Amino acid sequence: TYIAQDMVKAFRGETGRCTDAARGAIRLGFHDAAGWSKSTGPHGGADGSIVLAPVEMTRSANNGLQQAVYQTQAWYQQYKQYGVTVADLIQFGANVATVVCPLGPRVKTYVGRKDSSVAAPDGLLPSPSQDADTLLDLFAEKTIGANGLIALIGAHTTSQQEFVDPSKAGDPQDSTPGIWDVLFYTQTLGLAPLRVFKFQSDVVLSKDSRTSSTFKLFAGKNGQSIWNEVRWSRTQIRHEME
Repeated sequence: TYIAQDMVKAFRGETGRCTDAARGAIRLGFHDAAGWSKSTGPHGGADGSIVLAPVEMTRSANNGLQQAVYQTQAWYQQYKQYGVTVADLIQFGANVATVVCPLGPRVKTYVGRKDSSVAAPDGLLPSPSQDADTLLDLFAEKTIGANGLIALIGAHTTSQQEFVDPSKAGDPQDSTPGIWDVLFYTQTLGLAPLRVFKFQSDVVLSKDSRTSSTFKLFAGKNGQSIWNEVRWSRTQIRHEME
């Protein structure tokens, strides 16, 4: 509770929308956890190594996460006496940030992760220029199927890119980056305001035959409530589409 209260202060802006710190926490949670696959051995995953193994922050895929790492280190120094781990702080922060963003769902947080200072294997994070085959294969190796991948990339609703195109630094991936809504799906599929920056990887997934139906489902009627549930099986997807 005390940690959550501190996080909320950092993650909620004056207007009630989520802040850059919240965006960073959400991204940090994914980047720590996604450094794992079925074939890379025991290291990687949600083990805090993105904070504890300095080499990870030298990788281009983690550009822009420096402030989120510094904030996590500060919270760890404040609360480590109570037995909290860096790995748990990272995932808890991602969940608190999601809840703080307006329309964000409440997410159950499990704790008990062990920290590791061994760097996660490199090359396991997705790139915004990858094609659908590469992305689907990459996430299948993380035990995340096509439907789960489309639900996951919806977190881009609060994203603002800095390094994909530095000339357009700060441009969001939908026109309401302070709100956890499904506008990302709608605007990726169709017309979007000029400043909305679409990742090529999102565009190809929105059009691929294996993922486009799920993309359209989240963009359609009741898409917000459907996406917030996000416990997907193929049966549930078919039921919603019918």
